[in-house]
Amino acid sequence: MGAWVARNSRRLERLAQAMAERAPADATVEFDLAKVSQLDTLGAVVIENIRQALGAKNSTLAIRNASTAQEMLLAEIATHNITAPPPPPETHHLIDLLADFGLSIRRMAHDAFNMNVFLGETVRALGRLITGRSRFRMPAVVNQIELIGMRGVPIIMLISFLVGAILSQQMILQLSNYGATLLVVYTLAVLMFREVGLLLAAIMVAGRSGSAITAELGSMKMREEIDAMHVMGLDPMEVLIIPRILAMIISLPLLTFLAAMAGMFGGALVAWGYGGITPTTFLQNLRDSVTMHTFLAGLIKAPVMALMIGTTACIEGMKVEGSAESLGRQTTTSVVKSMFIVIVVDGIFAMFFASINF
Repeated sequence: MGAWVARNSRRLERLAQAMAERAPADATVEFDLAKVSQLDTLGAVVIENIRQALGAKNSTLAIRNASTAQEMLLAEIATHNITAPPPPPETHHLIDLLADFGLSIRRMAHDAFNMNVFLGETVRALGRLITGRSRFRMPAVVNQIELIGMRGVPIIMLISFLVGAILSQQMILQLSNYGATLLVVYTLAVLMFREVGLLLAAIMVAGRSGSAITAELGSMKMREEIDAMHVMGLDPMEVLIIPRILAMIISLPLLTFLAAMAGMFGGALVAWGYGGITPTTFLQNLRDSVTMHTFLAGLIKAPVMALMIGTTACIEGMKVEGSAESLGRQTTTSVVKSMFIVIVVDGIFAMFFASINF
């Protein structure tokens, strides 16, 4: 019989199934444990499964030559009615892949629907605010501008400065092969003002402030503070959501401008030290090459991205259930979704601006 232990689980389950199928009905089947060299909990569970399978046939399992320890183990398993879990259903990798893909599409459609509903409620709350039917909470908005905008300035400007310096060095390295080093000013300006400055600011805001908003709202929901607001007659949309979204819409364009300027400053320093382009020459080429369209392209996109980041963060925060695991999961989801939406919105704007030659 060998060892009835966990490492032989598959062989034991097949053996137990065969024994149960071959056993006659209304009979007593003997099981001699003298031939079992080892018996652990899993082996005892398998024997209990055989006993129950025989019981379904009105048969009895008689254990022979069991040691005291084995008798105690079998009695404990029988007392607590411990049985082996049913085998997992057979699956196919392709079917599982298609099922996961279908679930992902369903979740995306559900998220898109929830975002539309939330945006509608936000617009309605803004409408009540504009028409004077609700109170504008200026201190809350200013507090959020400080948290989202002012405290985010150092890290965003530092990252943009470094990215601008790296882009400038790489462009000078390539353009010098064609004797067109001065083109680095135009290329860097277009990149920083139209795309890179905004993307760096939006991604940093999504990761830093978006996650903070989700965690804050989620914590309030876990402590039932939002339910308490409903009881007191306060609308969480007006008290919590609108100030955060307004602060983000105000802060992100300012952060975008500062990020672009920091990137240009980093690029100018590298152009001076690495490419030999003096600050005076850099500024003259910058003035001659950058149009108002280039300057405004990033600033026009910023409020839309801020609205999407703020809405996503608030939605995920309101989804938090009553556990720390849920809070962590929704915070992570908020950051991932916000960054994905930022890239998608930027791509849509790029195609739109190209179509109208902006």
